[in-house]
Amino acid sequence: MAGSWDESHELGSQSDDSFQYERQHIEPIYDAFICPLTKQIMRDPVTLENGQTFEREAIENWFNECKENNRKLICPLTLKELKTTDMNPSIALRNTIEEWNARNEAVQLDMARKSLNIGCPETDILRALRFVQDLCKRNLSNKHIIRNADLIPMIVDMLKSSSRRVRCTTLKTLHVVVEDDDDNKEIMAEGDNVRTIVKFLSHEQSKEREEAVSLLFELSKSEAMVEKIGSVNGAILILVGMTSSNSENVSTVEKADKILENLENNENNVRQMAENGRLQPLLTLLLEGSPELKLSMASYLGELALSNDVKVYVATSVGPALINLMKTTNIQSREAALKALNQVSSCEPSAKILVDQGILSPLVQHLFTSQSQLPMRLKEISATILANIVASDSDFDSIPVGPNHQTLVSEDIIHNLLHLISNTGPAIECKLLHVLVGLTNSPVTLISVVSAIKSSGAINSLVQFIEAPQQDLRLASIKLLHNLSPNMGQELASSLRGAAGQLGGLIKVISENIASTEEQAAAVGLLADLPERDMGLTRQMLDEGAFEMVVSRIKMIRQGEPRRSRFVTPYLEGLVRVLSRLTFVLTEEPKAVSLCREHDLAGLFVDLLQVNGLDNVQMVSAFSLENLSQESKNLTQLPEIPPPGYCGVMFPCFSKQPVMTGLCRVHRGACSRRDTFCLLEGPGLARLVALLDHTNELVIEAALAALSTLLDDGVNIEQGVAALCECEGIKPILDVLVEKKTDNLWRRAVWVVERLLRTEDIAYEVSGDPNVSTALVQAFQHGDYRTRQIAERALKHVDKIPNFSGIFPNT
Repeated sequence: MAGSWDESHELGSQSDDSFQYERQHIEPIYDAFICPLTKQIMRDPVTLENGQTFEREAIENWFNECKENNRKLICPLTLKELKTTDMNPSIALRNTIEEWNARNEAVQLDMARKSLNIGCPETDILRALRFVQDLCKRNLSNKHIIRNADLIPMIVDMLKSSSRRVRCTTLKTLHVVVEDDDDNKEIMAEGDNVRTIVKFLSHEQSKEREEAVSLLFELSKSEAMVEKIGSVNGAILILVGMTSSNSENVSTVEKADKILENLENNENNVRQMAENGRLQPLLTLLLEGSPELKLSMASYLGELALSNDVKVYVATSVGPALINLMKTTNIQSREAALKALNQVSSCEPSAKILVDQGILSPLVQHLFTSQSQLPMRLKEISATILANIVASDSDFDSIPVGPNHQTLVSEDIIHNLLHLISNTGPAIECKLLHVLVGLTNSPVTLISVVSAIKSSGAINSLVQFIEAPQQDLRLASIKLLHNLSPNMGQELASSLRGAAGQLGGLIKVISENIASTEEQAAAVGLLADLPERDMGLTRQMLDEGAFEMVVSRIKMIRQGEPRRSRFVTPYLEGLVRVLSRLTFVLTEEPKAVSLCREHDLAGLFVDLLQVNGLDNVQMVSAFSLENLSQESKNLTQLPEIPPPGYCGVMFPCFSKQPVMTGLCRVHRGACSRRDTFCLLEGPGLARLVALLDHTNELVIEAALAALSTLLDDGVNIEQGVAALCECEGIKPILDVLVEKKTDNLWRRAVWVVERLLRTEDIAYEVSGDPNVSTALVQAFQHGDYRTRQIAERALKHVDKIPNFSGIFPNT
């Protein structure tokens, strides 16, 4: 007997804790049980020809070593030569050992049961867990012993321990218990066992996460567990997150990925993965699944919120499949495909991909199909997709969509769209209007759409939507009309002037909200684009009180009230442009003059010159000041000179002209900024001069145009020059001429400089500046007919051309 075996022998791979369990025997270990080579209890004992018994595997390894080293075949125990390697199984001994093991394992199992309790010491729990591990590893058939002993629920309870070592060992033990054993996995599926394991996936301790992932990977190999794991709230989300994490070790990431691959066998799991960013399984089923699965996956794809990058990926991966599904005769399949395509097409890059894949033709066919073949709700989705598509930058004027090679902007296609807009409900009308908005956003397709609308006579119908009660429908129509206005301004103005009241509706939209909205910005932009010299429209706007409202809104924005809106800039630009209409009708419309005086519009436009960063506002304000200033000479009240008395008549040499004070030196009469729009009063002149240094050529041109009114015919040009000198405006004007930024600016600068050079002091000073002389010579040589005339006169002022030169007649 091996009475001292426990102290002198180790159990090889067994842990120290499990070894303590091995010491608990109901009967001692006999020497005959121990292999002389391994010093461990034998499992498959065999006897040699000399009667010595060894573990089969151990003695086979011994024999192999003898052959490999060319040694004599000897017994490792007696060291005597053997004649043969024959081995006879020791069946009786093996049975005895197995019976002995069974009796002892029963005792050890009972001890483990008692130790698997939260109240037991940590060391006892760890020993019990490691004993279970060793027992299962020793023989796979032992796993049924663990199951029959109801130890699995007790092991799971150890996950509630406050000891991290116990929890980690428990997870590892469960992995060993369920590995390659479907029956044990079924037990793990009971209750909240899986939910408890999933909690460890988000645990701070990486070791516990790693063990939990390993355990879940093993569990996921069972079809019964696939649904169970996926049903745990947050499990798939966490696993997807782990696969894309840079903080996890490679092994954990790979196992998490394999778990998800196993979970893909369940349709609900695939849906969850797609929702949490792992879209490929869903796309694979959409491409390769059964018709029912394809329908299901397409339907769910239409419900997902996708990022733009993912939309591009989906369009590239399954775009053709969705387009084909859209073409089927099955209404459910078409609806699912259309909803998915609606989602995918809502960003420009993915929309362009779908165009390249051929979506336009079937989409247009869907729209023009009779309602009996395609329900209106699907036509609405088709219209939405088409609106998404046309928002992309594609060659819609060259992509065929009809049987006769029509394109999306062909006249008959546009006519059909207009017909649908007039004969369907608000929802689809809105989407179709957005289609036309998209087509008119591009200058390439705009002209074709304008031509088709003109030939259809549909402009009045489109204008009527301005008064639609649905805000989105109203917005779409206003955006479309805004796009059309540069090419159909007169038609729109005529339609708005009609008796239907659409102009009032447009003004109401502009004025109804405090904060600037997209709809207001589009509405005021539309109104601003209409022909500025259309007297009928301006008079109706005066009657509607539109300009008073505009003034109020501009002042409100200047005071900073609705600054929160991102549409405040286009809204303000539109308001200023609308207000500038008044300055074009001052000569013909006394009401316009009165309104300008009442609200001091000259002062308002001067203030707007300082709106830095809004070039259009500054430009329009400067041009408006030009119009107002041109009217100053007509509005100035010239003084009445009293008639001379009798002596003055008889003896003129003794009479004196009365001295008139308080008169405008440029306009020669009583002037003010409010009443006659004179630029000399207030800071207007200085601000216009400051704009000559602007980076935007259009702003410079507008400022120069306003300044040129001080040098115009009908005013005192010499005093106008003097005013410009006083505000240091001469040099900036000369710089504009020299820099020649644009042709229009250059021509205007030549005109202004010629007027300045009529003053001898300025002409004398400029004559020594070669840059100005060169610029005037270039204008004389290369300008148009009128510019060459003006340049010739300017060159005469600086003695560059003799005064007797008669190249051009004086004008």
